[in-house]
Amino acid sequence: MINSCVIRHGNSAVRASGRCWRMRGTTWGWLLATTAVTLSSFVEAQDTQPAGSAAPTAPVTEPAAPAANGPAPGHSVHGEVFDEGPRQAAVLMGNTGNVHWPVQSSVPGVQAFINQGLGQLHGFWYFEAERSFRQAAKLDHDCATAYLGMALANFENQKRARGFMAEAVKRKEKVSAHERMYIDAFEAFLKEEPQAEQPKDAQPLTSKEKADKDREADKKHRERLASDLEKILHEHPDDLEAKSLLGWHLWMSRSKGVPIVSYFAVDALLHDVLDKNPLHPCHHYLIHLWDYEKSERSLDSAAKCGQSAPAIAHMWHMPGHIYSRVNRYHDAVYQQEASARVDYAQMMRYRILPDQIHNFAHNNEWLIRNLIHIGNENAARDMALNMLSLPRHPKWNKAEDTGDSAGLGRNRLLETLVQFEDWNALRQLADNPILEEGINEDQKIKRLQYLGLAAFGAGNILGGCDYTTTLIRMRSAIEDEQKAAESKAREQATQAMKPAAEIDKAGKDAANGFNGRLTAFRMAIQDLEAQIHLAHGAYADAQNLLKNTTRVDRPLQARIQLRLGETDKAIKTARDHVDSHKNETIPLTHLISILWDAGRKDEAKAEFEKLRKISAAIDRTAPVFQTLTPIALDLQFPADWTQPLEPRTDTGVRPELASLGPYTWEPQPAAPWSLSDHEGKPVSLADLRGKPVIVVFYLGAGCLHCVEQLHKFAPQSAEFAQQGIEIIGVSTDSTSDLLDAHKNYTGKFPFRLLSNHDLSVFKAYRCHDDFEGKPLHGTFLIGADGRELWHDIGAEPFMDVDFLLKESKRLVQLHSQPTVPAAPAAASTGVLTLADSQLRRRFHTQEQAPCAGLSDC
Repeated sequence: MINSCVIRHGNSAVRASGRCWRMRGTTWGWLLATTAVTLSSFVEAQDTQPAGSAAPTAPVTEPAAPAANGPAPGHSVHGEVFDEGPRQAAVLMGNTGNVHWPVQSSVPGVQAFINQGLGQLHGFWYFEAERSFRQAAKLDHDCATAYLGMALANFENQKRARGFMAEAVKRKEKVSAHERMYIDAFEAFLKEEPQAEQPKDAQPLTSKEKADKDREADKKHRERLASDLEKILHEHPDDLEAKSLLGWHLWMSRSKGVPIVSYFAVDALLHDVLDKNPLHPCHHYLIHLWDYEKSERSLDSAAKCGQSAPAIAHMWHMPGHIYSRVNRYHDAVYQQEASARVDYAQMMRYRILPDQIHNFAHNNEWLIRNLIHIGNENAARDMALNMLSLPRHPKWNKAEDTGDSAGLGRNRLLETLVQFEDWNALRQLADNPILEEGINEDQKIKRLQYLGLAAFGAGNILGGCDYTTTLIRMRSAIEDEQKAAESKAREQATQAMKPAAEIDKAGKDAANGFNGRLTAFRMAIQDLEAQIHLAHGAYADAQNLLKNTTRVDRPLQARIQLRLGETDKAIKTARDHVDSHKNETIPLTHLISILWDAGRKDEAKAEFEKLRKISAAIDRTAPVFQTLTPIALDLQFPADWTQPLEPRTDTGVRPELASLGPYTWEPQPAAPWSLSDHEGKPVSLADLRGKPVIVVFYLGAGCLHCVEQLHKFAPQSAEFAQQGIEIIGVSTDSTSDLLDAHKNYTGKFPFRLLSNHDLSVFKAYRCHDDFEGKPLHGTFLIGADGRELWHDIGAEPFMDVDFLLKESKRLVQLHSQPTVPAAPAAASTGVLTLADSQLRRRFHTQEQAPCAGLSDC
């Protein structure tokens, strides 16, 4: 059963599913609790009253009924652009920003959803913004601004944006002149992207000339939107949203090649909004404006951004940009952890797959990097493990995509364990499904490289050599492919009677196509071969190999320099590393250790005092910090040498993090149901408890795509059964129609089909378009404990059965066993070198390259 609690919202009481996050002693107690209304419970009431609004006193305008030859089952009557995006009802969340975008509508509730959608737009919460605007259009079908909002929520998806704009344009004569100015401005901007025309009579443009002219055309296009937004301000000088959107557009255009002529002018524009509305969410744009230009100038906005729209995770994240830039990593961690918690709370309540929110993974991988900076291994590792355990989906979270949770989580987990020198935990990942072999070659190389480092780090020299040998054999296979490709290219060129020079070029071109792959292998192998040299005391050889590896390991280089007698050079290398990683705990730890081993104990003590000032979050059980234990003892520091942070007064109002939501995502209990099969026999979810089940919601025998889906699942049912997974079909058909379907099926149908003719279970599982009142296709994986591990809901049935089989096996395994044990209480005592006890400590700190495209996140 789903745990529930009653939540008061206005004068109404609604039942909320899932966990209720209470926030005692603060004014934030209702921040996320008001969002706990499940869509399934909201569906029942949404046709009569949106949550949090008064009952409509005017009739709701419904969309026109579909024609006789209307859309396919599951598809929208309004066209293709409405097939995607959220199709379940919105609720009034509260705390999405103090904004007001006036619309000409007499239908109660419309203005509230328009305002909510605008606040979500300001917070780049596009998925929920579209939902809010759809709810407004549901209440008032003629509200043109609702469709404009849907277009703006898809600004980076021009095809969908244009489809929504077309709907806004159809209705613009029914709204105020003020609204029409917005529609006209964005209609002009969202037309086909401007391109330079090829001269009719002159020589055709070269690709470079055309690219230059295209950029100039786009620049003029963007300048026109800025001008159109300014025209709105000429007519309505007090329109704060026009000023905010103008500031957003001027900043956004910078990333499209249109420079900001004056940062101070845009700053003044946005501060004009804040002068009248101090907690307007345009704080978000001020942070982006100054992020790469002069971060310190937006510290005030960093303090207020989360407060301005506390229900939106990204608004908590954005200050992390600024705090990271100014090396205030503890503050950055607070902001990014707040973002993660708010995101998870919303996702778990509304049953949204995490990576459906486009900026979610970006926040969490950055959080892990900052947790590494402040020395908190346990929290960094937990977040990385959680990212790897999240449901994968062909659209939103692909294992091979380095920008999704799967790819980012994998890289950050490896980075975390290597930087904290947690070799035992890393070695245990070798046979753990959380760190599978890898989808692509790069993942496989990095996995073997890091497992090799763990083996060497734990003193298992033979194990490290085995990983090195595996990489060498893989490289040899690629070299064989390279030779075969070169030979084939030469042979083909020879048969084509090409000149000798062209034959030679063809062969070299074919061989060069393998260079990138071979380089990746070479650098990984050199990294491990350097460890072999270290283990045998061949420090100069190790030093030469480490110069060109994939990891720039300055502390290890400094340690080798120290062993070679280059003491001053070693200390300079370590200090330079600290200077380029200001306020990061691990580089400072390495410097202290190197100074101590060099006999510079006074200098080591001074650096240790610096470390203590930023040590509040350090996990002293992490092996990298345990190297400081004897030093702290000799310096007569307390056993727990960490210190609390000095309190700051410029960070704004901050609620307790635990009150915002959980630290990690967890699958939620699936809604219970009891339905009848084709013979009228009852089947319930409770009956299936104890083993995983795939539940396929399909739209009856009349849906040809559904029939195709069932026929894809049927042959695979035995393979699911081998994994202990049962398949159940839930149909919109009546029991009698199911009986007919069974009779018409050749042989025995391999899994049970159940009837849900009244759509109650479809609605409970959100397989329902609440805006048009029709069922949707859905496929769910429910774990043996009754929790919803994975789903797909949409206009089309999910057809990739092979993917689901593999993902089901992964998720069932992950959620039925622990992943990686906690960090060990003591550092590894394995023998790391045959010649020098000082090299028992491995130093594998990676240089952090700037995260590309952060300003676009």
